[in-house]
Amino acid sequence: MDYSQIKKNFEGHGFTTQVFSTKEDACCYLTDMLQNQTIGFGGSETLKEMGLFEALQQKNAVVWHNKIPGMEVRKLANCANVYISSANAITETGEIVNIDATGNRVAMTAFGPQSYYYIIGRNKITANISEAYSRCKNVAAPLNAKRLGAKTPCAVRGDKCYDCNSPSRICRIISIIERVPLGMKCEIIFVDQELGY
Repeated sequence: MDYSQIKKNFEGHGFTTQVFSTKEDACCYLTDMLQNQTIGFGGSETLKEMGLFEALQQKNAVVWHNKIPGMEVRKLANCANVYISSANAITETGEIVNIDATGNRVAMTAFGPQSYYYIIGRNKITANISEAYSRCKNVAAPLNAKRLGAKTPCAVRGDKCYDCNSPSRICRIISIIERVPLGMKCEIIFVDQELGY
């Protein structure tokens, strides 16, 4: 994949960008960059597949509800000065689209940390907002709902969004980041591999 135009579009929106061939290279970059920090993680299969929690906790205080479940851990992670997550989809034109159930991850994309790092596998890249939204609803959300054991139609049938009203629905908050929020530094780390949902 040619990342040059995608990088240019995101950089034009105020993001810093990096491209790595492998998740291992991206992980090494972050462990070199981030030391003696308090780092919060958003829910992310991408970060799990990278082994990023284990790598970063060697020289940082890392808080992640995937390791210690609960709402209090999410709140603690949202007090970190550095936050890392993936996204459900991004566009080639330079926007980031996320769906959240509790809002902890999308809240941090808009306000809170000094620095935010998005790790994006090539499977998350879409042409435009319409395709990004469709990917969030019909690819990422059903897979995440199934992983979480949600009793939603998308998790049970495993094929698409049914716009349900299930109590365990995870599609509750949708965010679109068009530009870097004021006062925040945001870096997009592209990994030329398929990662996460």
